Amino acid sequence: MNIPRKQLYAYAAIAVVVAAVGVRAMAGSRAGAATGPVQLVAAPSPVTSAAASTGPTAPPPVVVYVCGAVHKPGVYTLDQGARIADAIAAAGGAGAHAELGAVNLAARVTDGQQVIVPERGAAVTPSVDATGAAAAGAPSAVVNLNTASAEELDTLQGVGPSTAQKIIDYRTANGGFKSIDELKNIPGIGDVRFAALKDHVSV
Repeated sequence: MNIPRKQLYAYAAIAVVVAAVGVRAMAGSRAGAATGPVQLVAAPSPVTSAAASTGPTAPPPVVVYVCGAVHKPGVYTLDQGARIADAIAAAGGAGAHAELGAVNLAARVTDGQQVIVPERGAAVTPSVDATGAAAAGAPSAVVNLNTASAEELDTLQGVGPSTAQKIIDYRTANGGFKSIDELKNIPGIGDVRFAALKDHVSV
């Protein structure tokens, strides 16, 4: 069968167009497969990031003054919640003549507190906080009315030098105290003052 030359040219042109379209379609599909689907990633919230970086705030430390029968008396900075035992350890530990039985080692220290470690046989002086008041858990002085000096009696609450001398005069004149109730015989010591003293004295 003889096909006219013009038709052959037309068929050839159509074939070229079809081939070109097919090549372009295949190239587009390959590019899409290589690229893949686009995924959107959410940026972290600035509020969340700030909260995570801040974190909990540590409690402030406490500063205490440790003195008395310790190896290194001085001012020391301790962690919040530290105990009297920690304060004494920071000061190099108790000395050989320390009376640790008179100190509440388990009590918590407070900022500005003075921790006093007495020596054996010495009058016990309570540790005080920054306000000058006896610290919580601090030892209380127990003074023997028949053997205490005027200085030791003066450490008792409500007893000044004048009253201390009256106590000494009374025990000298009466051969000593037979009971702590005799404190009421001292001029200036009434029921109220006696109630504050009775747990801190002995005979």
